[in-house]
Amino acid sequence: MRLVEGTPNPTGNIDQLFLLQGEGITAPVTRIDGADLLPERAAKGHLRIFHFNDLHNHLTDPSGPTKGTRRFSQMVKRVRDARALGDPVLFLSIGDDHTGTMLDELVGWNQDAFTLDPSYRAYSAGGIDATVLGNHEFDRGSALLARGIRADAQFPVLSANVHGSQHLQPGQDYFPGAIAIVQGLRVGLIGLTTHVETRVGQVSDPTLAVASPVKVLENTLPALVPLVDVVLIMSHCGYGDGAHKSGKAAAIRDIGEADFSLARAAGAITKTPVLVLGAHTHTRLNEDGLGAANIQNGVPIFQAECNGQFLGEIEMRVESDGWKIEKTCLHKVKPRNNAVGASHTYAGHYEQDADVDLTFERDVIAPILAKVETALMVTVAKVTTRALTFQAAVLERYSSESALVNFICDAIVTRLKSLGHVVDFALMNGATIQAGIEPGTLSAGDWFNTMPYADEVFITRVTSNQLAGMLQSNAKRLLRRDEFAQTDHTGFLARGFLHTSREIRYRINPGATAAQAKALDITFDRAPLTGQTFNVVMSTYLALGGFGERWNGLPISGGVPGDLAGYDLRAMPSHNISLVFRDEVGAQMRSLGTLNDTNADARDGRLQIIGPDT
Repeated sequence: MRLVEGTPNPTGNIDQLFLLQGEGITAPVTRIDGADLLPERAAKGHLRIFHFNDLHNHLTDPSGPTKGTRRFSQMVKRVRDARALGDPVLFLSIGDDHTGTMLDELVGWNQDAFTLDPSYRAYSAGGIDATVLGNHEFDRGSALLARGIRADAQFPVLSANVHGSQHLQPGQDYFPGAIAIVQGLRVGLIGLTTHVETRVGQVSDPTLAVASPVKVLENTLPALVPLVDVVLIMSHCGYGDGAHKSGKAAAIRDIGEADFSLARAAGAITKTPVLVLGAHTHTRLNEDGLGAANIQNGVPIFQAECNGQFLGEIEMRVESDGWKIEKTCLHKVKPRNNAVGASHTYAGHYEQDADVDLTFERDVIAPILAKVETALMVTVAKVTTRALTFQAAVLERYSSESALVNFICDAIVTRLKSLGHVVDFALMNGATIQAGIEPGTLSAGDWFNTMPYADEVFITRVTSNQLAGMLQSNAKRLLRRDEFAQTDHTGFLARGFLHTSREIRYRINPGATAAQAKALDITFDRAPLTGQTFNVVMSTYLALGGFGERWNGLPISGGVPGDLAGYDLRAMPSHNISLVFRDEVGAQMRSLGTLNDTNADARDGRLQIIGPDT
């Protein structure tokens, strides 16, 4: 590897920036050339680190119950206040800066539709010193990611284990790591990306790959350590290791090699201070001080939940004879409530103007938001039914027939047929649903919150035998009644439980265990399967194998016992028809005008749960 001098973000706090070029994927790094560029080290110093993760474009809340919350501007205010004191401050994002609000639409779905990258533009103006590639950075393809970096990122984007992209240029668009000089202290940064959930295998970038984060760390860290005073591992890999329950996971979830393994590996390599700044699992860590469980092999691990709910802060001191963490906490980003003014009894619990960098909000965030504000307020449909609410869907999406997911599956089939596509039925994983369709006026912003993921429409060729195999696998993914009480079904359950459009009907007998669960009496158009081949509608996520939801042949995750092999959807021929799944369902709702109990309550018995577990 070699060091080259880079340009720090002019609104950040790095005095000098040196970027790593080269890779530690195929073999250990034996040396880092260019170390003579580094200034004389301070040997000791004080450092404040502000960190957040999984912001998912929640720069502000453009819709929903906390509409108007100026999340990123609150963070910027706190960091700028710290910098105004003359403190040595780093302001870091730990990835998943994209996918989650209507602001995503400014990135577009192709090069011609690109307007700007909202998170990277705001980060550049707000003083972010570096970020790392998260899995959701790749949702709209690496070509658009590269476009956003080149247009709007004035800070280094890091990942040492992403490689092989035909669009992202290593050493130009992103770097394995960096050395930041902050008031004489040499701070090493290494970026690592989850190898489980990143969307590799897309036709638009077929050679994109993600290597083992632990192996890459072991190859890279020994060469970096002699050059720095402290190392920050910016890990978008997740809290825990392997099968782990944390953060947004409602049950055990496969995250592969993650923060525990990284910390243990780093602790075995060096006594130089190393911190793991984490992400991906949306875990709230060290809210009131560093917890003992969050130290692995002497290496502390940090994470600040998600969606701009918290800003993490760490204060550390490095001395010539050792180092210590002096403070760690999470600062709550206050929600907006227009009924609670500055003189209200509970004013301290809700956002006030004094909590916000108002100039930054006016000059940076407001112009970005203005580009989507009109689109956010567009009416998709009037809603009079209560069948599609999140209260109704929150358990159904994992455990039974769901009115909401049934409706979406039916709507996408109807819409595609109206556009001339030859399709037979649709499949959709329940965890796609993140909110409900509530009575009243459904806006485009509300609908986006219901299905926030960046999925396009794939049509996959499936035989009758393959369909039967898929539904047998689906039966084993059911959230069973004896699990209801012990599973937080309001969270993310990574089982990949599928729902179907009205053409497919069947029953599930859960049996005594998941291994014994069976799909029975499968029909298409109310007739038994007879050797047909179907055109099946599914999302990008499913067509690529469901990653952590394990429609890729690996054992079913989400707390299902017994190492039961999942069905592999990747083996079937499929093609992307270049339509956005969410948008086409929205178009079908607009054609209906009003969603009522007659046209939207799609519970018709297409899935029935029978047997002793009923």
